Amino acid sequence: MKRRQFALTTTAALLGLTLAAGTASAQTKWDLPAGYGAANFHTVNLTEFAADVDKATAGKLKITVHANGSLFKAPEIKRAVQGGQAQAGEILLANFQNEWQLFGADGLPFLADSYDESMKLYKVQKPFLEKKLADQGMALLYAVPWPPQGIYVKKPINSAADLKGVKWRAYSPATARIAELVGAQPVTVQAAELSQAMATGVIESYMSSGSTGFDTKTYEHIKYWYDTQAWLPKNAVIVNKAAFDALDAPTKQAVMKAAADAEVRGLAASKKTNTESLEKLKANGMSVVTPSAQLKADMKKVGDVMLKEWLDKAGPEGVALVDAFRKP
Repeated sequence: MKRRQFALTTTAALLGLTLAAGTASAQTKWDLPAGYGAANFHTVNLTEFAADVDKATAGKLKITVHANGSLFKAPEIKRAVQGGQAQAGEILLANFQNEWQLFGADGLPFLADSYDESMKLYKVQKPFLEKKLADQGMALLYAVPWPPQGIYVKKPINSAADLKGVKWRAYSPATARIAELVGAQPVTVQAAELSQAMATGVIESYMSSGSTGFDTKTYEHIKYWYDTQAWLPKNAVIVNKAAFDALDAPTKQAVMKAAADAEVRGLAASKKTNTESLEKLKANGMSVVTPSAQLKADMKKVGDVMLKEWLDKAGPEGVALVDAFRKP
């Protein structure tokens, strides 16, 4: 009798293990590295995207968001996704302009200088992006613009000449080129190292959004932000195509639906963050300044030079993109 009971118990235990193994194998886990802090609106949106996928697939696909460059540093994320070290990731498109000029279209100063213009540019840029990423074994899930970019600087400025010799944070080819054109001294600093770079005097000026300024407590080191609305660069969430193709049809649909929702939600969050972060900067002693006519004119010249240089490098694809964008 005892033997029979033992056999039944053992069979039940083995059955339990088999069922557990079946459940475990049915669940797919993805890593999604991101370059920005957990409280940043892009990262919050990513976390909601992951939660939406989890809910829609009843836990079948679990996406873990790794914030603040903790799994891969920002410049490494695209390669990690492409090589399958991470199944998905969030990248700042403009960071990869040197690899392919059209990645940097939304980082061109004063080409698209409002949310409406930014979304118009995205609409014409998207087919180019999708084709390029497909060629590299990836796909685009969604993209969200940062708030408009302005100039953080330690001293008041009235023209581009006032930036001569200033230690200027460069985080993309475009920001490095702006530094060269205004005579500033470019220093490469990624988002995760920005606070330390300001605290140690490595940089004393940079171009970014009100959101980045507040997240990094820039007001503790720099007291002026010039609202130039220079450009609205986009973060794109990309996926390894092999990882995506391995999903079943309902899971793929769930991912794409969650991505579409995240794109809409992210745009609204960007606009809200822009308004709120500028108020928070002011509350912490930052002067939010409307640029002088001279500074505007000087920066517009910088934008014109950079657009011409970009078109020369981008070739027919770049011309086609800009022409489509400029159509009424």
